[in-house]
Amino acid sequence: MQLAQVILREELIVFEKKFKEAVKSQVPLLDRIMRFIVNRKGKQLRPMFVLLSAKLCGPINEPAYRAASLVELLHTATLVHDDVVDESLERRGFFSTYALWKTKVSVLVGDYLLSKGLLLSLDHSDFRILQLLSDAVRKMSEGELLQMEKSRSLNLSEEVYFEIIRNKTASLLASSCAAGAFASSQDEVLAEKMRRFGEKVGIAFQIKDDLFDYGSEAIGKPTGNDIKEKKLTLPLIYTLNNIDKTTRRELIYIIKNHNKDNEKVRHVIKKVVAAGGIEYATQKMNAYRDEALAILHEFEDNDVRKGLEELVRYTTDRKY
Repeated sequence: MQLAQVILREELIVFEKKFKEAVKSQVPLLDRIMRFIVNRKGKQLRPMFVLLSAKLCGPINEPAYRAASLVELLHTATLVHDDVVDESLERRGFFSTYALWKTKVSVLVGDYLLSKGLLLSLDHSDFRILQLLSDAVRKMSEGELLQMEKSRSLNLSEEVYFEIIRNKTASLLASSCAAGAFASSQDEVLAEKMRRFGEKVGIAFQIKDDLFDYGSEAIGKPTGNDIKEKKLTLPLIYTLNNIDKTTRRELIYIIKNHNKDNEKVRHVIKKVVAAGGIEYATQKMNAYRDEALAILHEFEDNDVRKGLEELVRYTTDRKY
């Protein structure tokens, strides 16, 4: 991500100031929690996609900065709520908001972040940008609920899997790129092109996350966490659809009834590897990456495009 960070060096400094201002509160407890969240933010991948998409299509302006802040507000709100849903005590190597302030405060903090995002756009009449990102939040909720529904039966087709991740993961990145493009250009055609670009990157990003469950250079041995949570990811779906019926029944029985047994989970992982599930998912991930790059190559070759290309490759080449 080095090139992207160099290209956006000044813009990211401005963004940081604007984002800190956007989350301020007059309530001491809330302001303390906001500072905690801001100081433990992630790689700012989504704001970088917003700002680079804006810069690719025109000059970075105030609506582009507000779009980047809105994306970060919405993303942070979903993470805070996710930690409550998952009862997760850690986020990015630190205690989560849920671990420190428990359920009621965490839910209210997530609601506060959502409302701040809405007001940030409404106060400046950024209606189209708000529409793009509100649609992403709707899709994220639908994707999460669809995944929960389908996980109960463990009968998930590849088509449904892609519907889930297109909504749950890719929609926010797609809307981020569209919002950035529209903010700087006011051009719906460019915004739609960048939305498709972001969606393909988001799908590749999620498949990479699926693959981490089966081990990586950084993680080392497989974690099997998705199997333990009965999540059907692409390597496992491919395996279940391409093995004999007896083995399929065996794996489904393990996932349903022995998903907390580490040895049995390792057995499932071995079957997935042997069936070519990892190789298949990697091919799919790279195909989506290449489709995203093909859209980028419709734009003029310059440093901004190269910065976006670097971010795309980061999503599939990252070690964690």
